[in-house]
Amino acid sequence: MSDNTNNKPSTLSSYLESATGAVQNAVGSLTGNKSHQAEGQVRQEKAEAEYEASQAAAKLPGGTISSTGTFTRDDPNRTQGSWNQTVGAAKETLGGLTGNESLKQSGREQNLEGQQQEAKGQVRDFSHGLSDRAQGAVGSAVAGLARDKEGQARYEELHDKGKTQQRGAEVDIQKQAEANY
Repeated sequence: MSDNTNNKPSTLSSYLESATGAVQNAVGSLTGNKSHQAEGQVRQEKAEAEYEASQAAAKLPGGTISSTGTFTRDDPNRTQGSWNQTVGAAKETLGGLTGNESLKQSGREQNLEGQQQEAKGQVRDFSHGLSDRAQGAVGSAVAGLARDKEGQARYEELHDKGKTQQRGAEVDIQKQAEANY
C-alpha cells in the first residue's frame, strides 16, 4: 500500500481512496454540502491517478521496470520464444518468396514453437510475480506488527519485484491479445 514513508503507488490504496471519495461525495450530495462533494471528487480523481501509476510498467529488452523503479528480468523462455518467432517468420517469408515449401513449413513450425515458448515464459513470470507479491504483502504486514523495519523493507522489496514481474507479463499478454483481436 502507499504510505507516507515511501509514497509508492498502490492499487489497494487507490481503491480505498476512491471508495472514501465516493462516500464523501455522496454524503455531500445528500446533505447539499458542496464542499464535501468537491473534496470527494478530488479524492476520487487522486485515487484514479494513483491506480494508473500503480499499473504502470515499461517493457525494456529482456525485462520490465515499474513505477516503483524495480527492474525484473523476463523468463528466458520469453526471450528465446520471441527470437524463434522472428527467425521462423523470416524463414516462412523467404520460403514463400523462393517457392521453397520445406523452408516455409520449417519457418511456420519454428514460429509456432516460439509462440508457445513465449507464452510459457509469460505464465511463469505472471505466476511467480503473483506469488512474490502475496508473500511480500503478508511478510511486510507481519514484520510491521513485529516492528521489524529491516524485515518489512525486505518484504516490501519482494512485493515490488513481484508486482513488476506480474505487470511485465500482463503488458505482453495484453499486446498479444490486441494483435490477435
